[in-house]
Amino acid sequence: MGGGTPLRPLELIKLMRPKHYIKNFLIFVSITFDRDLFHPQVLLRVLMGFAAFCLLTSAVYVLNDIRDVEADRQHEVKRNRPIASGAVPIPAAWALAAALLVCALAIHLAACGSQGLGFMLAYFAVNLGYSLGLKHVPFLDIVLLVMGFVLRVLYGAAIVSSSTSAWVYLTVFSLSFYLGLGKRRNELKRTQGSTRKVLQYYSYEFLDKFMYLCLTLAVTFYALWSADAQVAAKYGTDKLIWTVPLVIISLMKYSADIESNSYGDPVDVVMHDKVLLLLGGALVLMVVGLIYLPGL
Repeated sequence: MGGGTPLRPLELIKLMRPKHYIKNFLIFVSITFDRDLFHPQVLLRVLMGFAAFCLLTSAVYVLNDIRDVEADRQHEVKRNRPIASGAVPIPAAWALAAALLVCALAIHLAACGSQGLGFMLAYFAVNLGYSLGLKHVPFLDIVLLVMGFVLRVLYGAAIVSSSTSAWVYLTVFSLSFYLGLGKRRNELKRTQGSTRKVLQYYSYEFLDKFMYLCLTLAVTFYALWSADAQVAAKYGTDKLIWTVPLVIISLMKYSADIESNSYGDPVDVVMHDKVLLLLGGALVLMVVGLIYLPGL
């Protein structure tokens, strides 16, 4: 790049990691369960919040790649990232991160004002701390990964002044721990801890055991939510319990994927499995149908 090779826009887009925007759909959890998904004004606000959060997460990814450029160059997969490979020079990456952050804040403030801003800033602070070194602190590294998922749900609720069932938050917490522990477990299995310092503090058996403990809790909390009498009264249906088998099947398929030759990154696992995508889509349609069309 230093020899005058023009900067390719596709490399900048790749650096932003748009495929990871799938995680930001957690922002829609609250309005979905509040039956506001098809309320035009509420949906528009959440869509704007979603756009702002996508730009924010991209800024975080760029900053993380700048910070980890030398380590990424030693990794068999991450060395192909735009900064590590030299396709995007570091000054250009800094400029991109700044632009993304400014645009994210501008869109949020224009659409939502101060509502949810604290959770947005908390997400940025958590991930900045993670990139600056907290990811090397055992257990805290996993907790910070989990907070990234939970803060998305909290942000989505805050921007529309929504409240979400405690069962839903418990499910998100448990499932997030399952995903985070699974990611660390597979990194340890694939690299033997050679590319991430914190892995030396973990054993495969420990991560595996608590990963499936959290999976069990996630299914249990979801089942308790679906069977809760107040939930049935709110939605006018007692059929949500029939979505539990589909949840179990979907998580079985996900677990089968990460038991194979995978680094355990949730986005990569989901996006590379058409069956899992189909199961997830069917689950969403079934839950939304029962909540919004209780006569089904």
